[in-house]
Formats: sequence, structure tokens, C-alpha cells
Amino acid sequence: MYKRIRELREDRDLTQGEVANFLHVSQATYSRYENGQLDIPSLCLIKLAKFYGKSVDYLLGLSD
Repeated sequence: MYKRIRELREDRDLTQGEVANFLHVSQATYSRYENGQLDIPSLCLIKLAKFYGKSVDYLLGLSD
């Protein structure tokens, strides 16, 4: 479900731990976000959208 957040992270050569620190969550929690095992809270989605310069809709796969 959240394939795009992984692609954006990898495109910027960031580790899961770096993004997790930015979001103030554990690396394990962030890994679960990327794997679709855990829904990303709205506030984290908004932070990621701003961080990557993308819309929330893009992160969710609702737009290109």
C-alpha cells in the first residue's frame, strides 16, 4: 500500500532509521509503515508529504 514512501526514501538514499527519526517513531514502526503492516497516522503522512514535496494523495497512490 505504501510502496511510494519506500521509493521516495530510497531515491534520496535515506535509511529507514533516518526517516523514522524525522517522524519520531522507531525504525521498526517505520518499517511496518513501508510494508503496509501498520497504517500511517495522518500527521505522519502530512510530515512525509511536506518532507518529500509531494501530496498526501500521491503518497497514498491516489494520484500521479
